[in-house]
Amino acid sequence: MGRYFLRKEDVVESFIRSSGPGGQNVNKVATRVELLHRPTGIRVKCQKTRSQTLNRQEAWRLLQQAVEDKYFQEVQALRQRKEKIRRQNRKRSKAAKQRMLEHKKRHAFKKQQRRKHGYEE
Repeated sequence: MGRYFLRKEDVVESFIRSSGPGGQNVNKVATRVELLHRPTGIRVKCQKTRSQTLNRQEAWRLLQQAVEDKYFQEVQALRQRKEKIRRQNRKRSKAAKQRMLEHKKRHAFKKQQRRKHGYEE
């Protein structure tokens, strides 16, 4: 998987006071970090530690991973659509075509037999 590089101008950073244990530090210092990647709309929040710097690093790492995952999924979906179209347009081999026609004939014969016995729809 290729590496997708985040541009700082595409990301909005917010620093908010955390919740939970941590005492006065949590109540006074904005240690929770939220990152919003504008092009994809992905939002990441991190308040694992009491340090804003460590939370910021972790949030950027999480955002990088989330954006790469989204990009990889889009590439994978495009690849699958192309492969499906390629399979649909591919010509059958003579043997495969013969098997398919034989199956259709058997199925038609079964349906015809049902009609003769009064099971008409």
